[in-house]
Amino acid sequence: MDKKDSLRLENQLCFPLYACARDVVKAYRPHLEVLGLTYTQYISMMVLWEEGRVSVRDLGKKLHLDSGTLTPLLKKLESRGYLKRERSTQDERVVIACITDEGRKLKRAAAKIPQAMASELSAFPEDEAKELYRLLYKLMDILQECNDKQELTGKK
Repeated sequence: MDKKDSLRLENQLCFPLYACARDVVKAYRPHLEVLGLTYTQYISMMVLWEEGRVSVRDLGKKLHLDSGTLTPLLKKLESRGYLKRERSTQDERVVIACITDEGRKLKRAAAKIPQAMASELSAFPEDEAKELYRLLYKLMDILQECNDKQELTGKK
């Protein structure tokens, strides 16, 4: 077999990224189940904890999620009382997600999750974790530019 075959799974950058992303979400699951959250709900709440209120469009951009994924997720979080959605007073086409008191309480319950995950990943050296973080964000920026170009040229 040809080790340089571009279609070999072991030669794909996308595969370890995909598998690792799935495993990271799986590692978060037991911590999030206690809170009744999925990983995507958790990262949505992280943005709300940080900003308090954000347009649904900006939330989708920040999380790299489309409205088809985000809308049902926000409805679920709203039904649990963690956020409310309202129309912008400046532009009624814009929907704003606003954290509630109940959502702020959830932050206190979620505060231990980052430390728990850090403990579980303690075998991964901190300097390598920082480098991986830097490289992943660099890759995200490159891919975002590529996707933006495809959207502009209609090749998506």
